[in-house]
Amino acid sequence: MQSLTSAVVSTVVLTLVLLPPAGAQQQGGQQSGGSYGNWLPGSGNKKQDKESANTRAVQGSVKTPDENVAEGAVVQIKNTKTMQVRSFITKADGIFTFAGLNAGVDYELKATFRGMESAVRTVSTFDDRKRVIINLRLEPKK
Repeated sequence: MQSLTSAVVSTVVLTLVLLPPAGAQQQGGQQSGGSYGNWLPGSGNKKQDKESANTRAVQGSVKTPDENVAEGAVVQIKNTKTMQVRSFITKADGIFTFAGLNAGVDYELKATFRGMESAVRTVSTFDDRKRVIINLRLEPKK
């Protein structure tokens, strides 16, 4: 039986150096024109532009029947495709905001507060606004 008295270990070290594109000028140690993501291959703004083109925001206020703001109202938005529900609790101004919503999906929106609720409102895929404003008015539950 032959014994192995020595072993040869080989290590390869690879160093990757990323350089800005030709003609890019640096100011104060940083590349001009934005972050590194602006010039790395495959990480341009096309994806970000596409994502922002396919998203929207829904915002508005919740008011009681006597036109007072409803601080602490629970506003729910439901994705009618996945049935996922997101909630927002209004602050002292009664304002709610849901951002990053898929523009290609219908959403249902409603609010509840102290035994009252609003009518269900729909945000349609046919509404192409980037920011949809829906104000909800609470009514006693029927």
